[in-house]
Amino acid sequence: MLLAIDIGNTSISLGVFLGRRLLKRHSVPTKEKSYSRALKKIFNKYKITDAIICSVVPAATRILEKDLKRLLGKKPYILGKDMVVPIKNLYRKPKQVGQDRLVNGLAAAEFYGAPVIVVDFGTAITFDVVSKNKEYLGGMILPGLDISLDALAERTALLPKIRLERPREFIGRDTKNSMLSGIIYGFAALADDLSKRIKNEIGKNAKVIGTGGNINLIGSYCRQIDEIDKDLTLKGLNLIYNKAHTNL
Repeated sequence: MLLAIDIGNTSISLGVFLGRRLLKRHSVPTKEKSYSRALKKIFNKYKITDAIICSVVPAATRILEKDLKRLLGKKPYILGKDMVVPIKNLYRKPKQVGQDRLVNGLAAAEFYGAPVIVVDFGTAITFDVVSKNKEYLGGMILPGLDISLDALAERTALLPKIRLERPREFIGRDTKNSMLSGIIYGFAALADDLSKRIKNEIGKNAKVIGTGGNINLIGSYCRQIDEIDKDLTLKGLNLIYNKAHTNL
């Protein structure tokens, strides 16, 4: 069994795969000082034989690599170091692209066809664009929902710090719901408009795939999203691992 690990700025997603099937998904906060307890629970329940990591947080990668080496008896695969994402990368400076974005692009093209647009509502919101020839073209990076909501409280004198949730109404009738409506409907409208503009560039038939930690919250407000796949990155990691071992 494979343990696929996606290390994000806010949380770490861990998926247990048997072949192509995702058996179990776990999540732990990235800010935890140790991940040993969460890993031991997985290893006690499943016969993990290998692990692959995709990360945007180097410090967390080092901790997990050490823990996994002890539990597996060998090093896990680190994407970008031990394995590469098998997609043609047309970024002006290819090394600048986050591995997670390449994984999402590859997985979306493989599972949903190309051309395709991936909108990832994570700590940051990213748009990743893959051409009809399955080339990674690039995309966009924006502040995420939580970051934007926190910024309102931190950078204004009278707006409160509130928890991200669904707004009660479109036209907010109190401060909390005015903030929530602005964030949810505002970013949904932004995602829809940018998706339309990208389609004008790469083809009207391009599918839009939504993923990321906040996709279940905002996905239903986005009219351009065709499919929601919260496990897209984990499934992409499993795909890359299987492709690499098929070619060995």
